[in-house]
Amino acid sequence: MKRRDTAIMKLKVLRRAAQELKLEIEGEGHTLCNLLESVLLEDKDVEFAGYDVPHPLISNTIFFIRTKKGKKPEDALVEAIEKIRLMGQEFSEAIKSALEAWKKGEG
Repeated sequence: MKRRDTAIMKLKVLRRAAQELKLEIEGEGHTLCNLLESVLLEDKDVEFAGYDVPHPLISNTIFFIRTKKGKKPEDALVEAIEKIRLMGQEFSEAIKSALEAWKKGEG
């Protein structure tokens, strides 16, 4: 799998509390953050997840997570990222399978 040609994603922790985490994600906008927000909100231990793109011409997104007592927000974030990674892997495998079936005239 090829990596993006751009530099490694830069994150800056803006605020960290027991149940809250506020990050600035440099160079990312709605595409990644909307997916991440959706997956986080599927977690019963996440009370709130959301993001803001403060300026439409500068793609630095502010991402916020608040968890229920007993779960660290960074743990919820890592779990959501892993779930997204697995979803991408499953999707990639399904596409390969569908293309193979199409090539064989089965699809």
